[in-house]
Amino acid sequence: MKRSIIATAAFLLTITLPATTQAANNHQSIQQLLADNKCENCNLRNAGLVMANLSGADLRGADLSGANLSRANLSGANLTGANLSGASLFGANLTNAQLISANLMGADLRTSYLMNVNLTNANLTSTNFQGAIGIPLQIAKPEEFYAWGVAAAEKGNLDPAIDYFSQAIALKSDYAGAYLARGVASYQKLDRKRALTDAQMAAKLFEKQKNTAGLQTTQAFILELTTPHSETVNKGKPSFMNFVGSLGSVLLQFLPF
Repeated sequence: MKRSIIATAAFLLTITLPATTQAANNHQSIQQLLADNKCENCNLRNAGLVMANLSGADLRGADLSGANLSRANLSGANLTGANLSGASLFGANLTNAQLISANLMGADLRTSYLMNVNLTNANLTSTNFQGAIGIPLQIAKPEEFYAWGVAAAEKGNLDPAIDYFSQAIALKSDYAGAYLARGVASYQKLDRKRALTDAQMAAKLFEKQKNTAGLQTTQAFILELTTPHSETVNKGKPSFMNFVGSLGSVLLQFLPF
């Protein structure tokens, strides 16, 4: 009986000691980072660094997998080769950050700030960029920017939606659906001049691409823009998706599935 108790205690120690040691090392690494603003090759797995000020921090090769860096200030930080798989970077400021060869697989970068971020050779598999600002054009497909634009517009976030549609067009100059979507979003902002310009471009492209449904939808939108009853939008603007629905929901066919 006594031997059984001793064996059980020994087994429990083999489980709890490594976990305790890891937690202590993790805490020590966090303290070092916050004190010196550097922690190269540190073990920061699952670290809680919400809203931490890590501007210019040296985190090269650090293991930040599963870490919570939501709304952290990482502007100018060096995260070259860092492991950020599964990390939360929701709303984080990554302006001018170095993420060369970093692992961002499954990371949450929603609504983050990515102006001038360096993502050369970074692993971006399943990374969530929805709502992020300043997404480098080379890291996403035109269809992804388009999908983010539609999602933003559905929520009434028209300025980000227009920006996403513009980015889709920058990558694919003949993206008729993106021109039409940007036109609809501009119309929702009461910018009829820009809406009409985009709608006319969409119509030309749809006609050239022999997309009958797209052309008919765009022509209906142009008619809406050029007839007096369009002024009623001031009295009660329809939602983006309701308005699209009234024209046939053709924009949905351009969403990636």
